[in-house]
Amino acid sequence: MPLTRSLAPARIGKLCARLATGLALLLVLGLGVAPVQAIAADNFPASAPSSHLLDEADVFSRASRAEVEKQLESLAAERVDARLVTINRLDYGLTLDQLGQQLLERWATSSSEAPDPNRLLLLIDTKTKAAAVVASPQLKRQLSPDLLRSTARTTMAQPLRDGDRYRQATVDGLERLATVLRGGDDPGEDVIEEAAVVASNIPTKEETESSNAFTWVVVLLVVGSVVPMLTWWVFSR
Repeated sequence: MPLTRSLAPARIGKLCARLATGLALLLVLGLGVAPVQAIAADNFPASAPSSHLLDEADVFSRASRAEVEKQLESLAAERVDARLVTINRLDYGLTLDQLGQQLLERWATSSSEAPDPNRLLLLIDTKTKAAAVVASPQLKRQLSPDLLRSTARTTMAQPLRDGDRYRQATVDGLERLATVLRGGDDPGEDVIEEAAVVASNIPTKEETESSNAFTWVVVLLVVGSVVPMLTWWVFSR
C-alpha cells in the first residue's frame, strides 16, 4: 500500500509533463506556422503598384530582385508597363492565366492614366512550377497569343522545373519578349539538350540478328562433338 502511494505522485508528474509538452507544441505550431493563403485578384492592390515585381511567394533574393526590377523597367522604352507576379497558391478553380487577365482588368479600370498603358504581366506559380504571360489587347498586335503561350510554357517553365530557377525563368522570358517588342525576330524556344548516348559494347537486337555468330556456334559444337568421336573410333581399332 505505501508503495502504491509513493508511485502515484511520480505518475501524475509524468502525465503533467506530457500535457505541458503537448500544449507547448500546439502553441508553437499555431503561432510559428502561418497558413498559406489562396491568392486571387482581390488580394492585390486596386491599382497597379509602383513596384514592377510583386514577389508574393518570396522566392527572389535581394540581388535578383534588383536585377529583375531593372529589366522590367527597361521595357518602358518600348512603351510597355511590364510586371512580374509570383504566388505560392492559387484560389480554388482559378488558373494562372485567369488571374493574369483579372489583374489586367482590375488595374485598367482603376487606372487614372489616359490612355491605359500597354501592360504585360508575367506570372509564376511556385507550387506547380508553372508560368503564364498575359498582355493588354493593344499589345497583342506585337505579341501574338502563340508567342505568349510558348514563352510561358517553354522558355519560362523549363528553368522552373529544372531546379526552381526563378531568376533564370524571368530573365529568359523577358529577353525573348523584349526582342520581339524591339522589332526583332522571335528567337524561339530554347533547345533542350538531350543527354549524350553512352557507347556500349553490348550488341543491339538488330546487330545480333544480322550477325553470323549463331552459325559459327553450331559449327564449333558439331566439330567439337564429331572430332573426338572419330579419334576414338580410329585408335580403338
